[in-house]
Amino acid sequence: MRLKSILLAAFLAVAGPAPVSAQIVPPAAPQTTPAPAIVPTKADPMLALDGAPLMLPTAGVGMPVDGKVTIQPQVTPNGRRALWFHNVILFPLITIICLFVLALLVWVVIRYRRAAHPVASKTAHNTVIEVLWTALPVLILACIALPSIGLLQAQFKPAPDNAVTLKAIGNQWYWSYQYPDNGGFEITSNLLKEKDQVGKGERARTDADGPRLLATDTRVVLPYGVPIRLITTSNDVIHSWAIPAFWIKLDAVPGRLNETSFTIEKPGVYYGVCSELCGARHGYMPITVEAVSPAVFAQWVKAKGGTMPTGKPAAAVAAAQPLPETGAAFEAGNSSAPVENATAQAPTVTQGATGNPAGAGNVGQ
Repeated sequence: MRLKSILLAAFLAVAGPAPVSAQIVPPAAPQTTPAPAIVPTKADPMLALDGAPLMLPTAGVGMPVDGKVTIQPQVTPNGRRALWFHNVILFPLITIICLFVLALLVWVVIRYRRAAHPVASKTAHNTVIEVLWTALPVLILACIALPSIGLLQAQFKPAPDNAVTLKAIGNQWYWSYQYPDNGGFEITSNLLKEKDQVGKGERARTDADGPRLLATDTRVVLPYGVPIRLITTSNDVIHSWAIPAFWIKLDAVPGRLNETSFTIEKPGVYYGVCSELCGARHGYMPITVEAVSPAVFAQWVKAKGGTMPTGKPAAAVAAAQPLPETGAAFEAGNSSAPVENATAQAPTVTQGATGNPAGAGNVGQ
């Protein structure tokens, strides 16, 4: 019994419970933290989801056409008036004059050559001819001057009170723009480079942006059907803000404000260039204007942090008509009344010049 007790005690000592550190503890279930909710960032309303412009240009409208020699289709009242002046008065008149002078030269060469007319005429003057060659040019100049003066007066007619003001500032070599009636925010527009010219992180030009050497990373957005007051100036040398489809060409002179007005009649994308020799990169400072409805313009102003002329934030004006998401529906149903003009204060967003900003073009600019 004594021996059994000793053996039993020894067995229990050896086969007893393992120490706590040696026990197998099942692993605890990993604690999972819920992923933060993804808050979608609101893109610029003038851009599609891939960063390209939402409104696509129309071939042959607002841009030059290869091999075509004529005036671009006009989308402003002054432009249509000037096109009529060119097609109905100037072109026929200069054609008739050129043909008449050519016929006179041919007649003189044939009629008064030495073989047919060996003895030169001694005629000093002819009263009828002298009256005709004095009176006819006067009548021709009057036919040109009367509509020309009227067109010139219309081009520099002061903008009405409900006009939207755009201030274009020329720089070597890019354009910057301010909207004084919409809070004074500023955007900068640079030439979009080609795919083989862009650097790392830069967006190259696509067909959605427009033609080569005319497409810009940031478009000037203006409402159609609303008078536009254009003010130009420059920070360095003389530039010239020109859009052929608007019949607009206005010099931008340092230290001086030049002004004109126009009204865009149709939505679309219209292109222009600096039309004044301004330095080495004069040919690389294009202009792109996107004409949208007043409701869409209000949403764009909101995206830029500006205000509408009533003094209320742009969101309050644009909320009634949300921006369509596709290019086909971009202008559908947008027929709001013209914007009233006044000046309202808002946070100013100033954008410096860039060589072609990276990313999705004009997002956040």
